[in-house]
Amino acid sequence: MSLRLLYLVFCRIAGWLALLASTGTAKDVEILVLRHENAVLRRQNPTPHLDWANRAVLAALIKFLPRALAAHRLVTPTTVMRWHRRLVARHWTYPNRSDRPPTDPAITALVERTSRDNPDWGYQRIHGELLGLGHRVSASTIQRTLKRLGIPPAPVHRDHTTWRRFLRAQSSTMLACDFIHLDCTLTLKRRYVFFVIEVGSRYMHILGITANPDGAWTTQQARNLLMNLGDRADQFRFLIQDRAGQSTAAFDAVPAHAGVTVYKIPPRSPRANAHAQRLVLTVRSELTDRILIINERHLRLTLAEYASHYNGRRPHRSQQWQPPRPDRPVVDLTHERVRRRPVLGGLINEYERAA
Repeated sequence: MSLRLLYLVFCRIAGWLALLASTGTAKDVEILVLRHENAVLRRQNPTPHLDWANRAVLAALIKFLPRALAAHRLVTPTTVMRWHRRLVARHWTYPNRSDRPPTDPAITALVERTSRDNPDWGYQRIHGELLGLGHRVSASTIQRTLKRLGIPPAPVHRDHTTWRRFLRAQSSTMLACDFIHLDCTLTLKRRYVFFVIEVGSRYMHILGITANPDGAWTTQQARNLLMNLGDRADQFRFLIQDRAGQSTAAFDAVPAHAGVTVYKIPPRSPRANAHAQRLVLTVRSELTDRILIINERHLRLTLAEYASHYNGRRPHRSQQWQPPRPDRPVVDLTHERVRRRPVLGGLINEYERAA
């Protein structure tokens, strides 16, 4: 901008020198032409926009004009004074100045996380929670932070419950059951494995193996499930199953006696029982597709060992990479050597720090 100002000043000085060399008549004619051009330009653009360099040149030259001519310029003395006041105000105003320090980014992230995890919490409730965590942040600061993050107030935010959040809240009370079938290598006979998965924790129950999964056998497995759950049976409210012929009224009555309602998926809709179907895929890809099952006894031993690994050591993405019920010993960080423990003859490996 300074170079442009110098260029404009140079052009004005060059114009003045040219005027000194011209005659009085030529000057008068040139002034008349310039006045006519200004009149035409004012009719086309009554309020021209000037940048700061043009303003500086005009403000410096106007004071040399007679009073009668100065009153008819593009800018008036009032405008010049306003420019001066604006320049002084800009000089004494510090940019990005605030009376209070900015909020710590860690606090901002914690406020956002707390608000999104708890849609029914307002800024006052979040303020109390942060005080309990040792962060002394005012409620008004939390309110401004939520507004800056684009998070609506609690009455509005509470109404926007997603299906993911709704189903996750219900998962801790849900069970899902299904069958896994496979053919033994030597006998070529098909065996059916009946299992139940706790949707919330992904814990797997292998209830039984049979060649004829009729209604009476399936009903007995439902009783075995309640025995395995014990006092924890009161935590569950729903059992999801398919519409196979083994799902008889007697089977539905067993969990219903414990307060668990049986829901059957719609016809030809296996995705409605997605958690059980995903467990079937996991067992097949990690176990039965990689090993030959000789007979039913071999199948029982193999599934028992795999279930122990699945429930106690295998990390699950939905559980923040933790097993459903970890049975790993306490990690001693002083032991640097890592030991590998093969499972199912080396088909699966588990790792822990060596003592």
